[in-house]
Amino acid sequence: MERWIAAAVQLSSGVDADANRARAAALVREAAARGARLVVLPEVFAWRGTAAGEAAAGAEPIPGPTTVAMAALARELRLWLCAGSILERVPGEPLPYNTSCIFDPGGRLLTRYRKIHLFDVELPDRVSVRESATRGPGRETVTVPTPLGTLGLSICYDLRFPELYRRLARDGAEVLLVPSAFTAPTGAAHWEVLCRARAIENLCWLVAPNQTGTSPHGHADWGHSMIVDPWGRVVAEAGDAEEVVVAEIDRAAQARIRRELPCLGHARLLG
Repeated sequence: MERWIAAAVQLSSGVDADANRARAAALVREAAARGARLVVLPEVFAWRGTAAGEAAAGAEPIPGPTTVAMAALARELRLWLCAGSILERVPGEPLPYNTSCIFDPGGRLLTRYRKIHLFDVELPDRVSVRESATRGPGRETVTVPTPLGTLGLSICYDLRFPELYRRLARDGAEVLLVPSAFTAPTGAAHWEVLCRARAIENLCWLVAPNQTGTSPHGHADWGHSMIVDPWGRVVAEAGDAEEVVVAEIDRAAQARIRRELPCLGHARLLG
């Protein structure tokens, strides 16, 4: 499919999982009504606790309540759905994973990606987060071929690690997905420039839905979900409210840019 519509859903998720899933479903339906073939939800869209120690209680297996609901939604609306991320409980594992799932228009779970880079940061008087205390790190990069193009999966803090995205591009990624819950201090400084850089470096489309508002942990999330084209132009951007932003993905334009600026083939330091 050469041209199609992508949607980024911006949410302000809280502690009520049922309410979060219902709000997410409503906005996915809005995206579908606006013609979206791929809809991407933000990080931890289904549940966010008030304290770090609650992560285990909020985790669920796959399949579980959230993934079953998202599979049914993708099947009903006949679209590709990236279920942002949930906390995935795995038998025998001491900590849950922060996991993104891709569903096809038949509601089948095609693949999952477990967040590799965990957000441990201490910004005095602004943000204190230690994700590694409550979640386990993933170990594998994930791309998935689809009729829309090959999707490259990542989550939030991954955005700061360009080597991940170069590997995704080397594995064929054309559209980078970055479901996020970027905090306001780091988002104001770095969100747009990082999203644009990852798109430019890899000549990829990038779809980055974000959380917004005040999280249950008490810090502000940045919002400003965006879709970026392979030339680094922000072609759709949300504000500070819950909303859906959409943009047309033009694969022919991407192919032309890659022919005219073949930097992916010029890379010498491949690791």
